Amino acid sequence: MIEPHDRVRHPALLIVDMQNDFVRVGAALEVVDARATIPANQALIRLFRERNLPVVYTKFITFPSPVLLWEWSPQALPPTKCCWKGHKRFYPDIGREQECTDVIDELAPLPGEFQVEKYNYGAFHATQLEPTLRSLGIESLVVTGTVTQICVEETARQAFHHGFRTTLVKDAVSSFAPDLHAATLKNFASKFGWVEDSDTVMRQLG
Repeated sequence: MIEPHDRVRHPALLIVDMQNDFVRVGAALEVVDARATIPANQALIRLFRERNLPVVYTKFITFPSPVLLWEWSPQALPPTKCCWKGHKRFYPDIGREQECTDVIDELAPLPGEFQVEKYNYGAFHATQLEPTLRSLGIESLVVTGTVTQICVEETARQAFHHGFRTTLVKDAVSSFAPDLHAATLKNFASKFGWVEDSDTVMRQLG
């Protein structure tokens, strides 16, 4: 049995797809509940930065020509161009246009913090995420972000299969489907890792 403090030994914080085109009001794939997770994400970011622990971001980028994923995300097609790199969109909650693939301002990466651009749901597939984490001596991941049952789950499962002890932070992940959100957290905790709230994770970090 892995003790709670060992679950987060040599950790990195991995924030999945907290981008304008998912989180902002009027986003092409708006996840309304994602905005409620901003404070928990901010608290975790502050703690990791204070302790000089890595904060890593993923960004979902839509491949700008027809691929299989388009069958399930028709918003990726023109004219919407959800998560097209270089495409700007007006978001009424902030009253201006923003690059649709950028991480929201409230959680903005600092210079030097690693940002993984991925063309798939999972952040380990065809990216430099694993070698980067290995080079930093990372053994565990604290995972937050959106969408719980899609990119968050796929990334967290991949982390398990790559041998990283993985914790999903239940008040820092979000979905457009409450039933799938709940089922994902229950299933992940049964076979793949741990599910904790942000206060518990921060206590475990000591």
